[in-house]
Amino acid sequence: MLPALAPAADEASFRAGLAEFKQEVGERHGFSDQTLALWFADVELQQPILDAISRPAERVRPWHEYRGIFLTDRRIDGGVEFWREHEAALQAIAAEYGVAPEIIVAIIGVETLYGRITGRWRVLDALATLAFAYPPRAAFFRRELEHFLLLSREERLEPRAALGSYAGAMGPPQFIPSSYRAYAVDGSGNGRRDLFHDWDDVLASVANYFKVHGWRDGEPVAQPAEVAGNWPGTHPANSLELGSTVAGLQTEGYRFTSALPDEAPAMMVRLDGVDGDELWVGYHNFRVITRYNRSVMYALAVYQLSQAIRARMEDGT
Repeated sequence: MLPALAPAADEASFRAGLAEFKQEVGERHGFSDQTLALWFADVELQQPILDAISRPAERVRPWHEYRGIFLTDRRIDGGVEFWREHEAALQAIAAEYGVAPEIIVAIIGVETLYGRITGRWRVLDALATLAFAYPPRAAFFRRELEHFLLLSREERLEPRAALGSYAGAMGPPQFIPSSYRAYAVDGSGNGRRDLFHDWDDVLASVANYFKVHGWRDGEPVAQPAEVAGNWPGTHPANSLELGSTVAGLQTEGYRFTSALPDEAPAMMVRLDGVDGDELWVGYHNFRVITRYNRSVMYALAVYQLSQAIRARMEDGT
């Protein structure tokens, strides 16, 4: 069966929304009519972007297939190579921000294969398409388009040339414009925050994102759990919130041993493994990873990749 495509977008409605936006953002932020006319002169509605956002991998693949995309020798070996190449910077950043190098490396590995696949869409086209032709999240992407214009002015970017994902995420860490403005840092100390070309900025910005969202250095992220074969309970629906505690989950019949105290917040995650249900306990740091991408499968893929990279790094292979 072929994947469903999004309904064809209305070009006239797209152009009307864009014209209204240009007037509003110009008045609100002091962009001249000439500047906005130049930047948006060749913006195009992109139907393939609407099709892509209707079927992201997290929604259409079971966990065992999704995991297989990221837990590969290529990505693990690539992570080891990337870590070694940037080892001095990663050590300094880990010391400053309290975020383990393997987590930073795994984020870059999952997002863009260590900077190799950063997106082929013009950010202006992507954000405009989703802002004015994708009603389910039009308000969100309209704000992101506004952030992108402000970011371009602040960081002296050429907005017509910037490329990214179909959702407007940019650079090796795939920051959307609002995250770029809020969390990017000048890791190299050259007076700019360049997430397209400056690896010191990229690595420090990922670490800063995790620090701001509450990453706790040295605490566990997740661990597997199991239940007895005759367990009478019902697994909760996967959530992005810590709805229970270590003791609470154990009282419900989940079997695992935790280094955290009984009262530590926790969540139970059930995923479709190759041989049936796969159960994981997620802790505070697991939830922090979901702030980067609001998906439990994403968070678990990042965590498992980080552990595989660290293990191979320590093996020296």
